[in-house]
Amino acid sequence: MPNVAQLLLSRREDSPGARLGLAGAPMTVADAVDRAAGLAGTLLDRGLEPGRPVALIGANSNDWLITWMACQLAALPTALINPSFPDDLLTDVLRPLTPQAVLTTDPRPALAELAERWTSTPDLPRGAGSGPLPGVDARASDLSAFMLTSGTSGPPKLVAQSHRYFRSLGRYVADVMGMTETDTVLSPLPLFHINPLGYAVLGALTARANCLSLPRFSASTFWPQVRDTAATVAILHGPPLEILKRRTTRADAGKHALRAVFYADPEFLSTFDIPLAVTVYGSTEAGGLCHTHLWRRDDTAEPPEGAVHYGGQHRPGLLHRISDDGEIHIRALEPGLLADGYVRPGGVVESFVRDGWFATGDLGYDDDHGGLVYLARASESVRVKGEFVPLGFVEDTFRTIGTIDDLALWKRPSSLIDEELVLFIQAATTPLEDIRKTASELPSFMRPSAVARLNALPRDTTVGKTRRRELDVGNAIEVIEL
Repeated sequence: MPNVAQLLLSRREDSPGARLGLAGAPMTVADAVDRAAGLAGTLLDRGLEPGRPVALIGANSNDWLITWMACQLAALPTALINPSFPDDLLTDVLRPLTPQAVLTTDPRPALAELAERWTSTPDLPRGAGSGPLPGVDARASDLSAFMLTSGTSGPPKLVAQSHRYFRSLGRYVADVMGMTETDTVLSPLPLFHINPLGYAVLGALTARANCLSLPRFSASTFWPQVRDTAATVAILHGPPLEILKRRTTRADAGKHALRAVFYADPEFLSTFDIPLAVTVYGSTEAGGLCHTHLWRRDDTAEPPEGAVHYGGQHRPGLLHRISDDGEIHIRALEPGLLADGYVRPGGVVESFVRDGWFATGDLGYDDDHGGLVYLARASESVRVKGEFVPLGFVEDTFRTIGTIDDLALWKRPSSLIDEELVLFIQAATTPLEDIRKTASELPSFMRPSAVARLNALPRDTTVGKTRRRELDVGNAIEVIEL
């Protein structure tokens, strides 16, 4: 099965009763695929052209999942967009792609620049779904989706991903986790990210397993939802992992049926009585993930940086090397395992592979057994609550405050695995109310946790660029928590 559409239709035939969708209102695979086929017919009848991109904006819902599947069946490569993005940022992100349609599953006013192409899919009639579905004929090398990755100064970049990318990723995750039709996979993460879609949905579909999503992550309700769904596999990432370790107990998790957690460590396994965990290294560009390691409850051979930094061994078809300056490079031995490249103006996909290798921008090293240990990002990127923060966009938002002479956004360590944002300003006084008002208009992951006032921001003397790594609250005239 070279494409996602064929995978969906195959599961419709051999696993029609498997559960798929929101945990509180799951569909059967048969119902979900039938509804998606009907929507695909409607989209095609309305003039959408197979092979040309569309955008999908929405949070976790059955409508979102049906719309994504409909796009796969209709051969519409789909940009998966965070619905919390402000209008200006959303426009900047989509402008290079020039999508032929913007599909929304959440209520949202149309963007002026894209108003003629704006469509709310829950409001659309469903076709019969009996006509030809062009997605079935998609080649493995054809594009399936576009996901966002970090933008350190400008807006986040769209990364182009082929059907081969998703099919091979789903197979690899299903194999690593030993998923079968007896499993129920549960993920509380936003479906427009690689972990829930590439690992949970594609992995579960590959293995004929049940796959359930949650509208959002909540530590207080996570363990009851694990029990209520009889979940056997959970797909998490760094922040939820740390929150659960700090805010819940073994008693909270009691009588769960989890046998494995994707992205966890031996401490988590021991605390919550779970047999297996997987740590990974990878990125949206690097195949979704390119390295994995299995942990058991009593494992103690962690690297000094901690178990969650251990990527372990590369997956079949991929290699890695460490450059002289410590940067991790990834190479694909087969086409389609890595993403195709970044979307540039006009929808052009520009490969990020140079001389056969992808320079990840991450620092790491090999342990004595050849396992990869991830250290940190080499570039100036910040991740908060699992989301990469577009620093330039947030800085421009705060520059509308006229009493601030100069500013820059940077990070400080968080009590969780990610970072917290600090707004560094140069001003006569701190315009606290204006900062709080401006911050309230941003998505929560873009809001600074503190403001630090400096005499002057450190800048490069030749080009005037802010030297972010020299920004330190210890040098501030005053620091105010927000």
